[in-house]
Amino acid sequence: MGKIAMVAGEISGDILGDAILSALCARVPETSFYGIGGKRMEKHGFVSKWPMEKLAVNGFFEVFAHFREIKNIRNSLRDTVMADHPDVFVGIDAPEFNLGLEVQLRQAGIKTVHVVGPSIWAWRSGRIKTIAKAVSRILVLFPFEEAIYQKAGIPVTCIGHPLAEAIPMQADVAGARQELQLDSDKPVVAILPGSRMSELKYHTASFIEAARILLEREPSLQFVIPMAGERQDAYFRQLLKENRLDQLPLKIIQGQSQKAIAASDAVLVASGTATLEVALLKKPMVIGYRMMWGTWQIARRVVKPPVGLPNILAGEMIVPELFQYDATGEKLADALWYQLTDEDNRRNLHQRFTDMHHSLLRNMGATSAEAILDVIQNG
Repeated sequence: MGKIAMVAGEISGDILGDAILSALCARVPETSFYGIGGKRMEKHGFVSKWPMEKLAVNGFFEVFAHFREIKNIRNSLRDTVMADHPDVFVGIDAPEFNLGLEVQLRQAGIKTVHVVGPSIWAWRSGRIKTIAKAVSRILVLFPFEEAIYQKAGIPVTCIGHPLAEAIPMQADVAGARQELQLDSDKPVVAILPGSRMSELKYHTASFIEAARILLEREPSLQFVIPMAGERQDAYFRQLLKENRLDQLPLKIIQGQSQKAIAASDAVLVASGTATLEVALLKKPMVIGYRMMWGTWQIARRVVKPPVGLPNILAGEMIVPELFQYDATGEKLADALWYQLTDEDNRRNLHQRFTDMHHSLLRNMGATSAEAILDVIQNG
């Protein structure tokens, strides 16, 4: 075994890449790995030729603003991989970047594996046709996706989700509150406005306004807000000042998002992978999302609810989703209040999320590694 090229475009992809590389390194220890990835992948000896953050751009117009730079990176990586001709190319999520690259690499005779099916778009025939051209095999995270790709004649393996393995079935609420120095006798709300700078820009005012409203209803509430990094922390605090919300009693922490969720009684979370973390930690939640006006005009026409992963996996709306003009401080506060106070709803969600957790346990790293090695050996 010689070389494997990989691309992960954001934090969630780096988490997946971490699990995959851990299993691959145990099976083919002499193999070298390179491409684009994050800190978790690099700890396995992965060589990232560009910072992963260069690809972590969200929204139609935001991507357009960075189009030239991203295109140059993709072209340079394509040329490197084609010249190097590794045993396989593994694209982890980032479909707008990876699928087009995979098509070109596969046409050049390089085997390709794509991890994470773009499930929201999977019913569009055009995207399915592109995936068929792009991949030797697709590895999907969720059981319901297998039938979609099987029907299209695309080799598929369900690998489950690494978060299902990493997160315990029962959250240690008391331990998390103690570590975060939160009062064990007072209710806690975790607020996760997103890890991207653009998400902080559009979410901070309404998410924290919801906290302000809730504090008027219940002054004993504690709010804990994890930030993905120092840049996000500084920008978030700046936005609080600009919106005159910086005097609220908010506990802002670096990282530790799962600990913050575990400590909570309910969570306000931006749509994305974090919603799955909340579900696996069995917490009632409200999903909110806001974006640039132009991006919303496109998104609302092509993306239909449910959008949140817990609702997609459940096959029905079991937690509220409030988007754009519905994601106001008042509406978010009302939805959170229900999640905090309705005991029947809380018990029902705990059971639904427990069942969901069991369904996603597939030994993701090992299953992915075996599928990738099978593609290398058998095509």
